[in-house]
Amino acid sequence: MLGTIVNTCTIAAGSTVGSLLKKGIKKEYQDALYHAMGLSALMLGIHATVTNMSDSRYPVLFIASIAIGSLLGNMLDLQKRFDSLVSRFQKKGSHLSQGLSTGILLYCIGTLSILGPVQSALYGNNTYLFTNATLDLVTSAVLASTYGIGMILAAPVLFCWQGGIYLLTYLLGNVISQSLMTEVSIVGGMLIASSGLSILKIKDLKALNMLPSLLVPVVFFLLLKCF
Repeated sequence: MLGTIVNTCTIAAGSTVGSLLKKGIKKEYQDALYHAMGLSALMLGIHATVTNMSDSRYPVLFIASIAIGSLLGNMLDLQKRFDSLVSRFQKKGSHLSQGLSTGILLYCIGTLSILGPVQSALYGNNTYLFTNATLDLVTSAVLASTYGIGMILAAPVLFCWQGGIYLLTYLLGNVISQSLMTEVSIVGGMLIASSGLSILKIKDLKALNMLPSLLVPVVFFLLLKCF
């Protein structure tokens, strides 16, 4: 768990530093950072999707995942529930909810953040997690300089995410296959890209309502093992 603890601390540290920088940034510069965050999320999401799509053994699975996951997420109205929860911690006119949803996706849905806890649990190798921590330190600082200190709330979410994967792997062994990683990365990339579109105000796709899409590949692979 050392790698996960370090990763969590770097997000907290980056968010703190970034929020301090935010106080000295003019409104027009903050707007420029919003645009930069939106473009970055959009391109990172597209890259993750396109890179992994060529390795997919089930090229239609991501379509079914997005469709089923979006339907379920909209039925549960996850975005509205999340916004309501975050509103307790944000100032009027703040975009913290948007920043947190983007940050959580960037921190948690990626090869390093998923494979890292697996490597740590199986072999005690924290290299992936330390690398991810370095990337998240920079990302969290930039996000917090845009959205404020509230971005630190993403740190416990990452800890629970990576900690859950670590415990699952420690107890059950390497249950996350490369094929499953590929499918989850494709869907995750689409969610990150959708978050970027929302930040740029091109189209509010409510990325959190699509979050259940990540569970569809997991269920699909479980069914494959059963049959």
